[in-house]
Amino acid sequence: MSSVSLSGSGPGETVLAPLDPRATADLEAARLLEDHERRSTIVAVVMSFPKHSLPWAELGDVGRDRVESYAAYRVGYHRGLDALRAAGWRGSGYVRWSQIGNRGFLRCLEGLMKAASEIGESDEAQRCQTFLAQLDPKTWGGQLE
Repeated sequence: MSSVSLSGSGPGETVLAPLDPRATADLEAARLLEDHERRSTIVAVVMSFPKHSLPWAELGDVGRDRVESYAAYRVGYHRGLDALRAAGWRGSGYVRWSQIGNRGFLRCLEGLMKAASEIGESDEAQRCQTFLAQLDPKTWGGQLE
């Protein structure tokens, strides 16, 4: 269940639902496989759960080159924005790393930042860095390069 918490003491916090436990187990098992098998297993999870950011983050991590990684992270980022909006997020408020369900989206955003920098998209990398710091200042505030 996704939710938005509102408080009188600051911005609200949005929490996304975690990935299905079986899919999470498949992704964890994939990490132990050889490259081709790992990627095939991750692709199968992406195909089963295309709306969840975590499989896209994993796919970005095993991209065959920086452009493929960039593309996977970008798709996962946009899927995450869709999920955040469906959970009531309206463009502001926290999306914290401490919430397991948020990690796929945040990993995609961080991966997108790094991949954008590596392919020369410095403006995009800076936007991603700023967005991460706004979403979870305790985790990313001033710590990313």
